Amino acid sequence: MQEKDFVTYEYKTVSVKAKDRTRAMDMYEAFGWEITGTSALVTGSVALSLKRDRKQKHKQELSRLERQAEETVDTLNRLQLSMTRGASIFAYIFGIVAALIFGGGMCLTMLKEGSIPALIGGIVLGIVGLALCGLNYFIYSKIVAKKTKEILPVIDETEEKLADILEKGNDLLSAEII
Repeated sequence: MQEKDFVTYEYKTVSVKAKDRTRAMDMYEAFGWEITGTSALVTGSVALSLKRDRKQKHKQELSRLERQAEETVDTLNRLQLSMTRGASIFAYIFGIVAALIFGGGMCLTMLKEGSIPALIGGIVLGIVGLALCGLNYFIYSKIVAKKTKEILPVIDETEEKLADILEKGNDLLSAEII
């Protein structure tokens, strides 16, 4: 009778954003995980089903590096969000103020029937509000460009850090001794 090599596995399911799916798959494979399946979730995320040999060499170090990589990916995602977050908040507030000015102009034109100064003032105020609404996009774009210029070097540095961690994990998988 032939003996079979029995391998026990540990299993893990990870939820990642759909846009980060390939990065996550590469990351977990660098730490000895094998992707057994993927499934889309309702939230726009993807669930990755993973398994790896329970008797993996250097398992503790791989787990430590895996946690570092996950933290680095979280940092990257936060940096990506920070490029537009401040600009978005400004654009919302500025847009609300511009819409209020535009609405004030409409109210002023309807406030007194037959009043030419109120009509002209309301039209001017409405045009100013409309112009501010249009200007909002250009201000938003400028703020995003400035923030992106500040954050891109940090993102590149963090990407390099992640690549180093993944290389260390991959090197540990192929290493025979510590």
